[in-house]
Parts: sequence; structure tokens; C-alpha cells
Amino acid sequence: MDDFVSNTSPEIDTFTHSQPGREFFLARQPILTRDQELFAYELLFRNAAAGPANVTDDVAATAAVIAHASELGMENVIGASSAFINVDATVLMSDFIQFLPRQGVVLEILETVRVTDRLITRIEELSASGYVFALDDVIADSDDVQRLLPLVELIKVDISGVGPDDLSRLSEKFRRARKKLLAEKVENLAQYETCLELGFDYFQGYYFAKPYVLTGKKLSPSQMTIMRLMAQIISNADTGELERSIKRDASLGLMLLRLVSVEKGRRIDSLRQALEALGSTRLQRWLQILLYAEFGKSRNVVSPLFILATTRGKLLELMAEKVRPVDREMADTAFTVGIMSLMDTLLGLPMKDALARVHVTDEVRAALLARRGIFGDMLKLVECIEHIEEAGRKVPALLKKLQLSSEDLYELQLAAFEWSSAISNHAN
Repeated sequence: MDDFVSNTSPEIDTFTHSQPGREFFLARQPILTRDQELFAYELLFRNAAAGPANVTDDVAATAAVIAHASELGMENVIGASSAFINVDATVLMSDFIQFLPRQGVVLEILETVRVTDRLITRIEELSASGYVFALDDVIADSDDVQRLLPLVELIKVDISGVGPDDLSRLSEKFRRARKKLLAEKVENLAQYETCLELGFDYFQGYYFAKPYVLTGKKLSPSQMTIMRLMAQIISNADTGELERSIKRDASLGLMLLRLVSVEKGRRIDSLRQALEALGSTRLQRWLQILLYAEFGKSRNVVSPLFILATTRGKLLELMAEKVRPVDREMADTAFTVGIMSLMDTLLGLPMKDALARVHVTDEVRAALLARRGIFGDMLKLVECIEHIEEAGRKVPALLKKLQLSSEDLYELQLAAFEWSSAISNHAN
């Protein structure tokens, strides 16, 4: 499984594909290593009309989405990471599985698959040709699991369906069989720590994006500088004053130069040149981004939280540009809502307390605290797509309310994904 590890790809968005009279969603969820680094994404196929958990009730839908992902180029969907893809018996026995590349893809055999001699033979053939397999949603050591165990490299355990004693027993048994273990549906830090102690190798769920609130996290020196700079911008400090503040932190200044060069598509040689090229509004945007970049900097990796925040910010900005093309201020506000939607996690504070540290407008505050207003609707849409299994039914109604089509959403998300990828590659 080590061939599939990657730490550079962005995280969390959803793509859609439509056929006449039908609509499909392709959601992706991050899979992290024991060190909280991005390992892969699971791609979840959903028929929007059918709602969540209908992965294989329509083989044609699954085939269409696989074909579409292949047409886009898998690298445009998952970047340099690996892809975990659900497959049932029909998909495994079909020819369109050949749409999927052998490298960087893990085929998850669904728990609903009935194991037959013919299926075993097919998996052996695909494995011999280079495909890698995992068992999905394992909650017991069943006869079917035992038959498939020699053919798979990874076991995904649904920790929401297993008690503590059984979880310990299962993890020990599968580790003895030399299988990699992935804990799925990890939704809080306590669950992550339990599975870490049990020897799990990978973790899937949004525990990393939820605030762990004690008394607030201690900000790094660079983060404190960023917060002061944001306050200076609000108080209309001039370029010289901002430049002097940034120069007190050499690493912050260097990172700002790199990121502004990415945005402008040309070399930026000095902080003054960067500040003059940006203006105060765009500078505030980059400072918000740099707050998250500092989050994983101590280990020289781009944190999943950074990827999630930058993707949210860009996606909300693009939504606003689509809804009101001539309203630049609205687009800037939308970006702020998206990227600040994880400030509670970043600072280890309730959102209300986190916002007390940063000046925001009333409409931004309403969106972040109560999901109110048009920005609140945009944020709800993004959150529903990220949690497509639980909240997928809400997506069509939110699209309608925002006057966006599924095709619009797909184009905007792909653009946000690519932008976040470019930023992530220059964040450390």
C-alpha cells in the first residue's frame, strides 16, 4: 500500500455529472495517515434523486460517473493522491471497470457483495493485472470476510457499527493477518485516539475539521503577526506600516511573496511590490490563508484543514461571482465566509469566541454563527456536499435557492479544486 501515499494533494470538494433527466454527484472524502497527512480520497457515487447510501442501486449511474472521472483525468479529481472507489459484484464482473487506472486506485468491495467462486476468480484475475482491493464497512469477522481476506490489502472498519471490545478484537485479528487497517466514520478526536492506540494505519472522517475546545490554542509567532496585520488593515494602516510589520517575520514575508507570485502569474521581488500589487482587500485574503498554512508548518506538510479552508473559500467566491457577476465586494465577502468557516477549529475556540479575535461584518457573522443569508446558504451547500452520505438530499434544494445548476456547481468546484491545489503546492 505504500505506493499509494501522497501528501501534496488538496482535499475536500464534490463533483457532479448530469445525463439527460438524471443527476449524479461524485463526492470525495479525505483519508489521513497516522500523522494527519493526506493519504487518499474516497470517491462516493450518489444519485441526487435517490439520496444517500445508494451507491450501487443503479449500475448505469456508477458506470457513467466512473467514465466521466476517467474522461476528466483522475488527476483532475484527486490530484496526486490515491482514489478509493466502491464496487459491487456487477461492477467487478463488468468491462467498464477497465476505465479505472491500475495505479493509484483502490477498489473497495462493498459489504453487500455475496461471495461466490466466480467472484473470487474475477478478483484474483484483476489482482493479478495490478488492481488493489480493500474490504469496505467491515463490522464482523464473517465467513465472506474470511474468504476475501487473502485477496485484499486493506480492511476498512466502520467504527460506528462496532463496540469497543469487538473493535479491539477485530483490529488485532486483521493486524495479525498483515492487513492495513482504515477506521472510517471517525468523527471526533477521542475516536481517532482510540483507533490510533489499536494500531489503525489510516483514518476517514471529518474529526480533523472539528474544534477541540479547551482554553484555546496557543498561536505561533507568525499567526500572532498575521492577526496584528489583519487588525492594521481594518484600521487603514499605510503600505509602509504593513511592510515593516511583515518584515519582522522573515518566513511570513517569504511565503507571502510566493503566494502573491502564484496569483499574479509573475515574479514578485519585494514586499512593497507585493503589497502594491494586492491592495488591502487581497492582502487580507492572503493573510487569512496564511493563518491555516501555519497550522501544519511545524511538520513541513500542508494540513488537511488548510486544503479544506482554501477550497471552501475559493468555491464560495466563485459561487458569488456566478450569482452576481459584477459584484466584486460580494465575491470577496463569500471568500471570507468560506475560509473563516474553520476558524473555530484553527483557534480551538467556539466560533463566537474566535470571531471576537477578528473583525468581520454582520453578514459574515450571521453566516458563520447561524448559516443565515445568502452566504449562509452557500456555506450550507458546501458542507452538504462534503457530507454527501448524510446530507446529500439537501443539495438540489440549496442549488435551486442559489439559482445554480449542477453543471454550474461542477465547473466551480473543479476550478476551486485546481486553485487550492496550486496554493497548497506553494504553502510550505
